[in-house]
Amino acid sequence: MSVTGTPEVPFVKTSPKEVFGWKIADLAWSAFDTTVTTALLGPYFLALIEDNGGSVNVAGLSINQTSYFPYALGLSSLLQVLLLPLWGALADHTELKKKLIIWPAYMAGIATVGLYFVTVDTIVLGGILFLIASVSFGMARVVYDSLLPLIAEPKDRDRVSAGGFAWGYLGGFIYLLVNLLLFNLMADNLGLAARLSLAGSGVWCIIFIYLGPHRYLQDRPAANQKPPGVSWVRFSFSALFTLIAEMRRKYPQAFRYLISYLIFIDAVSAVISLATTFADKELNIDSGTLLLVILMIQFVAIPGSIFFGRLAERIGAKKALILNLSIWTILVLAAYLFMTSELDFWILGGCLALVLGGSRSLSRSLFSQMIPADEEARYFGLYQMSANGSSWAAPFIFGLVAQSSGSVRLAILPLAVFFALAIAVMLTVDVRAGALTARPQEQG
Repeated sequence: MSVTGTPEVPFVKTSPKEVFGWKIADLAWSAFDTTVTTALLGPYFLALIEDNGGSVNVAGLSINQTSYFPYALGLSSLLQVLLLPLWGALADHTELKKKLIIWPAYMAGIATVGLYFVTVDTIVLGGILFLIASVSFGMARVVYDSLLPLIAEPKDRDRVSAGGFAWGYLGGFIYLLVNLLLFNLMADNLGLAARLSLAGSGVWCIIFIYLGPHRYLQDRPAANQKPPGVSWVRFSFSALFTLIAEMRRKYPQAFRYLISYLIFIDAVSAVISLATTFADKELNIDSGTLLLVILMIQFVAIPGSIFFGRLAERIGAKKALILNLSIWTILVLAAYLFMTSELDFWILGGCLALVLGGSRSLSRSLFSQMIPADEEARYFGLYQMSANGSSWAAPFIFGLVAQSSGSVRLAILPLAVFFALAIAVMLTVDVRAGALTARPQEQG
């Protein structure tokens, strides 16, 4: 991820083993995404805080059970806004890219293992460990994304990138199956089963980071050199702001689209992460059923992605994505108005899975049409870094509404506003004009 605008390191042919090691990184942190962030930690915090009287004291503030995990999610993303530009610039200007992936990933794995020790007496510790793990994974992922142009030629990047996603889906699915087995075997002690599943995802990460990136990734020469006498903090944020200003000036349609993307990806992340909180608090759905629903979502997201990809070929990526986000809006409103049973949760979960894969695949392909062909790594670095570090507003608003009203159902309603606002901004994007400006050689 180059943010300075200076030439990138030329692609050097790499080995299949290194490409494999890069893909395995996605598998390594997939268990954290599916088990910790999506499936178990939110409901586990709910149960602990309920046993603690319904609230927890953090730095003198009383936070209720429905707001604690959303606040942790929001704070995690806010910290990444501050740290990821520094980490990304450091990766661009040092040859130690491998270490900037594996050591934060190891730290995240160790922090996740520590979740085993989180009980009713150590709830605040649980929040701190989640922050450490989540931010560390974000740091690792920023550098991981930036390596793609360095290990795969342009003609191979879509295939290699998709391969990483595939390993991630596979890893998340397998570890969820392990969780289900553990919950069935320990039905008489679900609290211990949850702690083992949470901690085990950290062990999973450590093992596969070692088997993949640690063993096979190679360091690359630095693309740029930091000017002497300038601190890393000042330099990294200056480089980031320079790239944003350049994008706004040269490629205004891509810049406008990026704003829309940051709004809706915030809401998408919030829905995925907080759905289990809603299911637990409003519908009293048990952890085993939640795991089954998430397994279903893993499967259904794949054909959903294919469907929206083909739809985009027929009607255009912008129209397909607007339709996708419109469905997201309807689903959030339907959850607020009508979701009252476990069957409703299954139905809406299936619908959510169909649009989940499509929203992520379409957003990337649409952005790629409006950025210059010879600077994809720079702009996709900004795209990925923004996605990793911007998803904080929706969880904070969810937590604030839940805290003030005591209603998780009411707290999901503002998420529909995020999707509607993203659609409104996207309607102003002229994809054709953006493509003509950024990639005139590809336009007929």
